[in-house]
Amino acid sequence: MGLLLDNLQYTIPTFLFLLTLLVFVHEMGHYLVGRWSGIRILAFSVGFGPELFGWTDRRGTRWKFCAIPLGGYVKFFGDEDAASTPDLRRLDTIAPEERGRTFLGAKLWKRAATVAAGPIANFLLAIAIFAVLFSVYGRAVADPVVAFVAPGSAAEKAGVLPGDRLLSIDGKPITTFDDVRRYVSVRPELPITVRIEREGGTIDLPMVPQRTESVDPLGNKVEEGKIGIGTNQEAGNFRIETYGPLEAVGQGALQSWHIVTGTFDYLSNLFVGRMKADQLGGPIRIAQMSGQMAKLGIAEVLNFAAVLSVSIGLLNLMPVPVLDGGHLMFYAVEALRGKPVGPAAQDLAFRIGFAMVLMLTAFAAWNDINWLFG
Repeated sequence: MGLLLDNLQYTIPTFLFLLTLLVFVHEMGHYLVGRWSGIRILAFSVGFGPELFGWTDRRGTRWKFCAIPLGGYVKFFGDEDAASTPDLRRLDTIAPEERGRTFLGAKLWKRAATVAAGPIANFLLAIAIFAVLFSVYGRAVADPVVAFVAPGSAAEKAGVLPGDRLLSIDGKPITTFDDVRRYVSVRPELPITVRIEREGGTIDLPMVPQRTESVDPLGNKVEEGKIGIGTNQEAGNFRIETYGPLEAVGQGALQSWHIVTGTFDYLSNLFVGRMKADQLGGPIRIAQMSGQMAKLGIAEVLNFAAVLSVSIGLLNLMPVPVLDGGHLMFYAVEALRGKPVGPAAQDLAFRIGFAMVLMLTAFAAWNDINWLFG
């Protein structure tokens, strides 16, 4: 609690900046593709609730900023609400020549493209941010060479020695020491096989990462798998690698992909009980981390924005009604059936989806409260 209050002058403005940026980019994806598809757009909102200020452009779209900055929406012609629920009663009153400009009246592929554009915009933003950071600041890397082995660790029990170079884990190539950490951290108590190079030969060493709970540099509790190895300047050859523009974009895409796979690994571990659910945070924890990043500098704020952008894009693609992924799920069913899902089934699904989102939000808020006062 004290840490959150101490950083208050950084926390609130940084949190609002990040949230506004990510919501704006997400909704702009919907807006641009929807407009390109010929769908009329009634409103573009950052935030929910009462409008604070806004303006209406020459196309009749109301651009507005609202009082509750926890999301946003694009409202299309023919929608009943901000969740793009079609107003079927009003649709019958719209002239046939105008129905093509409603969201529901657009071709299936145009609706799917418009919905998918929001999460895609978040992924593209993350790639762009990482590319800029890698181009301007470079990236700190170290070779996957062992400098020391912790006593009693999984690596020691498996026979890892100082000077060993890690070549692959479970057949996946390892090029930097961070690759080792990334792969092992989401596999606590799962058997892995590490291939090492020693004295010109290769050895395969089976081991099981130990589940550990530690505190990261920002003071957050982190539960992860560890095998108990470390490196140093002499063994790891610490350095900053810089990239040209095209290479930086590729590295930005790869970094974004690492976040996606890491998220799925965490969720799978959560589902089978290998990790705790208390690491799922909500707005309070995100706000606190925003303040901490702001104290560290603009590069850390941008890096955090990229991570959040990938997370928002991924969350919205989940096949839950009311989220973008839920809409895409309905469109996939429509493509297979040759006709849309019935209004009653859609209404029931959206009610269930809304309840699921509320429960997830409440759970994340509960975790935040426990973290704040724990």
